[in-house]
Amino acid sequence: MVLEVKKKERETAQSLIRRFTRALKESGILIRARKTRFKKREKSEQMKKRAALRREEMREEYDKLRKMGELEE
Repeated sequence: MVLEVKKKERETAQSLIRRFTRALKESGILIRARKTRFKKREKSEQMKKRAALRREEMREEYDKLRKMGELEE
């Protein structure tokens, strides 16, 4: 989407900038740009499974160390 603001006759630079920023806010371009900029990719099913298995392995390892007294609570 293109936003175009042309200077009117006898319009100051400040009022032109003010008009441009108002038009930019109303168009929603900035909001859409921010949403896409910080969008996170979804993890694939395989990556989710690997992460779950790793968490389970680490939990078992911590429980084992805690029972042996090598890990302080």
